Amino acid sequence: MSDDATTGPLSILYQDDDVVVVDKPSDLLVHRTAVDGDNDAALQRVRDQIGQWVYPVHRLDRPTSGALVFGLTPEAASQLAADFREHAVDKQYLAIVRGWPAEHDVIDRPLSPDKKRPARASRTRFTRLATVELPVAVSRFPTARYALVRAVPESGRRHQIRRHLNGISHPIVGDVARGDRHHNRFFRERFDSQRLLLHAQQLAFRHPVMRRSCVVQAPLPTVFQRLAQAFDWSLDASVLGDARSS
Repeated sequence: MSDDATTGPLSILYQDDDVVVVDKPSDLLVHRTAVDGDNDAALQRVRDQIGQWVYPVHRLDRPTSGALVFGLTPEAASQLAADFREHAVDKQYLAIVRGWPAEHDVIDRPLSPDKKRPARASRTRFTRLATVELPVAVSRFPTARYALVRAVPESGRRHQIRRHLNGISHPIVGDVARGDRHHNRFFRERFDSQRLLLHAQQLAFRHPVMRRSCVVQAPLPTVFQRLAQAFDWSLDASVLGDARSS
């Protein structure tokens, strides 16, 4: 899978009569909105690709890549959407952040969708998977530290992972809204990393009809693979693991 929203077909990670899960690239909308004004979106691509209607269940931010599920019937979509609302879906993300956060922690900080509405309870668990220290003075320090983290949101607020990690002074690299512009520029110029380094690696949900467990993983995007090689990170299954068993 490429790291940007090319016009080709999306990679299908799982499909049956009720559900389809695709690997959404960065910079692709989940569905069209009046605000974005972009005719290209994952929903329309998947619909045209498999030749049938698909129904949105949840969303990924436009710059976030990874596993995205659609219902193939209104009933399946309704059940999946209810499972997401009830936090019965396990969502695991990978992010590359500035600095070295704690090895394990829980960010428990209410978030508001906008300035007009009250904040609501929000929790994100994270685990630090790998670190690197580069002998480069990107900002005011003589070296630059970065870490790969697995983030598991226990609630579903808008931009939750990005806001929570930034709130503990470990912004995701490539976050132009909340990140550190010096480190964002460094990754663009040194590593040709042009995107938000946040990837929805795994979805675990109950099948909306058969109610059996389904676990679907999205492969690492090219830029994550390239950075892992540059930072000497071995990102095999033993490193990435599964947050549900940790």
